[in-house]
Amino acid sequence: MKFSLIICTYQRPQALLKLLQSVALQSLYPHEIWIIDGSLNDKTENILKQNPFKNLKYYIVSPQQRGLTKQRNIGISKVDENSEVVCFLDDDTELKPNYFEEIIMTYQLHPEVLGVGGYIINEIDWEKVGANDTPKLNEFYYDGYKRKDGSRFVLRKKLGLDSDKPPGYLPEFSHGRSISFLPPSGKIYEVEQLMGGASSFRKSVFENLQFSTYFEGYGLYEDADFTLRLSKLGKLVVNTAAKLYHYHEESGRPNKYQYGKMVVRNGWYVWRVKHPNPSIKARFKWHAITCLLMLIRFSNSFTSKNKWEAFTEAMGRKMGWLSMIVNKPK
Repeated sequence: MKFSLIICTYQRPQALLKLLQSVALQSLYPHEIWIIDGSLNDKTENILKQNPFKNLKYYIVSPQQRGLTKQRNIGISKVDENSEVVCFLDDDTELKPNYFEEIIMTYQLHPEVLGVGGYIINEIDWEKVGANDTPKLNEFYYDGYKRKDGSRFVLRKKLGLDSDKPPGYLPEFSHGRSISFLPPSGKIYEVEQLMGGASSFRKSVFENLQFSTYFEGYGLYEDADFTLRLSKLGKLVVNTAAKLYHYHEESGRPNKYQYGKMVVRNGWYVWRVKHPNPSIKARFKWHAITCLLMLIRFSNSFTSKNKWEAFTEAMGRKMGWLSMIVNKPK
């Protein structure tokens, strides 16, 4: 299958180079690589000139085109018409050598699938469940594996606010468990959300769908919005054998106040994309969890190492929540 790779980047030349070096080692290599650059300087362009890669094409966007969803849509418009699959990677990821081989094999084995996600391996420590293990409040169990649950999920369990759906599915009250809660089993799991920074789609889906330009700049949750809409049309899966690392590069990210505000407002938007008319109970749970997470971040401003970051994010969440009274996202 012919497949294209789109990498949208912003102010991360060294991280991008590390990713491309891992792409060069792939057992299955992209037929084209589009770098869609929104950087404010020429450092990314220069590093690509100094380090050429096979099949690489470069495009620098105008200021009006800058922003993750806009850049992705530009990349889609430039993809070779003969490509069957379009892959997306965040510019701060690094691939295991068989990443693309596993992704493309999934499409070949499951012709009904519209999208396939990869699996990040450096963020969570998992253990296989032992024969004598008993479930603990501070642990999450799934498909023969377990991992530690953070304080937010422990509190949600105690308050009856935990997700009632498998990982990668959005409950009626939103605030589900992401695909990071799928275990490293090597299996393929059906989901309704993919992480945009390790995703791929059949090229045909872009005849009807694009990434929403509601999500400006950094574009938090733009991947959830797109894949939730796509999941209404067909099947999405995560292949946990398609492995990569995600390094969460700090450069190019918004400040914590803006991030906190986006978490709430963009989270509300995505919730209503999936559930436009939630029940009264679901609405109560959404607000209860939103306030609980806000309070946890406020408490982190006393207990964590990065006290100021925790406080400003909590303030952003608070202002994002209060802004919903007069100005809900449309």
